[in-house]
Amino acid sequence: MESLRQQKVNKLLAKELAEIFRSESKSLFGGGFITVTTVRISPDLSSAKIYLSIMATKDKAITFKLIQDQNNVIRKKLGLIIGKQLRIVPELMFFIDDSLDYAMKIEALLKK
Repeated sequence: MESLRQQKVNKLLAKELAEIFRSESKSLFGGGFITVTTVRISPDLSSAKIYLSIMATKDKAITFKLIQDQNNVIRKKLGLIIGKQLRIVPELMFFIDDSLDYAMKIEALLKK
């Protein structure tokens, strides 16, 4: 069970990361549409798992690789934004959230 503090930090990170991905998408990630679907922070607030949905790109794997390569840049930009609210900027670990693709696949199977 997540504590209230973890829930608040999850919301804060999701909001600020979404803004970073929106504003820096063209320059850092080749212009893909990247949304933050879920954020899960560890109990000690030192690491965060960020689940991303990547759309409007030719190859999701390449875009995801760009995101992982720019991890330090993203963390630095995040630190500049949330530095006053959190003492330590958490270590970021990115994962692809394929639940939307899975739901569309199930929907297509049900229509058959």
